[in-house]
Amino acid sequence: MAENDDQIPDSLLPYDDWMQEALRQVAVSALRHAAQNGLPGGHHFYITFKTAYPGVNIPDRLRAQYPEEMTIVLQHQFHSLGVNDAGTSMSVGLTFGGVPSTLTIPLAAISNFADPEVRFGLQFDVTVPEPVKAEELPAPEGDDVPTRPTHDGPADVVSLDAFRRRQKD
Repeated sequence: MAENDDQIPDSLLPYDDWMQEALRQVAVSALRHAAQNGLPGGHHFYITFKTAYPGVNIPDRLRAQYPEEMTIVLQHQFHSLGVNDAGTSMSVGLTFGGVPSTLTIPLAAISNFADPEVRFGLQFDVTVPEPVKAEELPAPEGDDVPTRPTHDGPADVVSLDAFRRRQKD
C-alpha cells in the first residue's frame, strides 16, 4: 500500500500559536488606537472573554451572572480604556445597571474581537487553565528555602509606649 503524499505532516513548529499571537496583536493595536484617539465614525468593538481566566478582574456580581464567558461592547459609554505596556491586558470603565465598574482583562482571555461597523472579526482559541491546588504544588527543595519559626507558647507582645515620643510639659 502506498502512502498518501497529500497528507500534511504534523509541524514541529507552533505555527498555529504564532498566528494566534500575531492576530491578537491586531486587537491590541485597535484597542490602543481607541484608547488614544477614541473610536472614529461608527466603529465599535464587541469583545468576548472567558471570565474564569486567571487575571480577569470583574465585579463579583458580573462573574456570578457570567460564570464562563462575557461580551462587552465598547461604543458610546465607556471610559479609561487602556492596554498595559506589555500588551498583555486591557482595562476599561463601563457601567452595569447604573453601577460604574472597571474591568481588567488579560488579552489571552479574549475569545472574540469584532468591529461590526466594517464586518471585521477575530476568533481565538482560549483554554482556561485549571487552578493549581496547594497539595499539587511541588515541595520546596534546598537549604535556601525559608522556614517559618514555630512557637508553641503565647505570642510575644511588645508595648509601643517605649517607642513613642514623650510630650514636654
